[in-house]
Amino acid sequence: MNNVFVAGVSMTPFGKQLDRTIKQLAGEALAGVLADAGAETSDIQAVFYGNCVQGHMEGQDMVRGEIALRDAGIQRVPVVNVENACATGSTAFHLAANYVRAGAADIVLAIGAEKMFSPDKARMFSAFDGAWDVHQVETSRDTLIRMGDGVPVPPGTTSDKPYSVFMDVYAGFCRLHMKTFGTTQRQLAAVAAKNHDHSVHNPLAQYRRPFSIDEVMSAPPIIYPLTLPMCSPVSDGAAAAIVCNAAGLAKLKGRSSRAIRVLASVLQTGSDRAPEDYANHATAHAARRAWAEAGIGPQDVSLAEVHDATAMGEIIELEALGLTPLGDAGPAAERGELSLGGRLPVNVSGGLECKGHPIGATGLGQVFELVTQLRGEAGVRQVAGAKVGLSQNGGGIIGVEEAVVAVTVLGR
Repeated sequence: MNNVFVAGVSMTPFGKQLDRTIKQLAGEALAGVLADAGAETSDIQAVFYGNCVQGHMEGQDMVRGEIALRDAGIQRVPVVNVENACATGSTAFHLAANYVRAGAADIVLAIGAEKMFSPDKARMFSAFDGAWDVHQVETSRDTLIRMGDGVPVPPGTTSDKPYSVFMDVYAGFCRLHMKTFGTTQRQLAAVAAKNHDHSVHNPLAQYRRPFSIDEVMSAPPIIYPLTLPMCSPVSDGAAAAIVCNAAGLAKLKGRSSRAIRVLASVLQTGSDRAPEDYANHATAHAARRAWAEAGIGPQDVSLAEVHDATAMGEIIELEALGLTPLGDAGPAAERGELSLGGRLPVNVSGGLECKGHPIGATGLGQVFELVTQLRGEAGVRQVAGAKVGLSQNGGGIIGVEEAVVAVTVLGR
């Protein structure tokens, strides 16, 4: 990755945008990334377009990117449609970076857009139903829920309102972690409170209200030990990145001083393992490959954006990445180490819990935050002296972990 750069990034506001179309969101992200990179549509030589649910929500399948981007001026170039569950945006970025790395093009666009929110709640939440083996739904659900056997579930701690089936999955992960490492619901609340505090300073975040730990603990339950502020919302939005080599960078109107280097981009599928075998977690494998590719280690990371579809997700992923010891991510959040100004700021964007989670755009939203930070352009939420940023983005479920994980390392 020595000669691969991010020349531009953009992100729309994430949130509930019933009055906007997928074309409008994608068009806004495209216009923003072109302006940021100093590029024109005619400079783009290939496109990787991430989207997951427009087939389910609107019946738009097969040529989603060609349709979404045609009116915005993307024509006569290769457009590759990318769908990889919640890791879709990072997968689009990974493919763009490797397309450039292979010498197939000098300037490539990775863009993701999603329209998920709907007044039809049944349709909205069922959009997630295909992100695991549809032939083994009951078996998978039972396996994941049984991971939490032995952890008492207090009465009244499961919502009677619709929610994503993946919250059941994360509840199983939570309870196993509680049994194994002594993780507490209050530590989960500390993670969520931290991310809500961070989101106050992100004008593009879906939620910008601060929460105390006690407020997170007393919020409406989803499924024990998760409460509502610990969980990512359903979101609409788009994000984009322009990836180029040195030759491409030289074409972009003197923007080379703001370019950020791609140190590593790794895509990893999961594998069969026991739930307690954390050393073979998909993210742990991806991290080891990323450190080797980048030539650095966890100690070199200035900030991280990780896949906190729930607060438990942040804990699991930080430990799998080696950014905290096993069992210590929850206590680290309580100690303030993962907050802005702490030892390792995590999800200073607000994370998926607060920034939002339009799944086709989520990974590119993480890239947007890292690039903004590494340029020193994050304003009030700026991580002082940021030199290396890492993102981890997971998607789907097979067995006892994500079906796919992407780890991206960027550096100044």
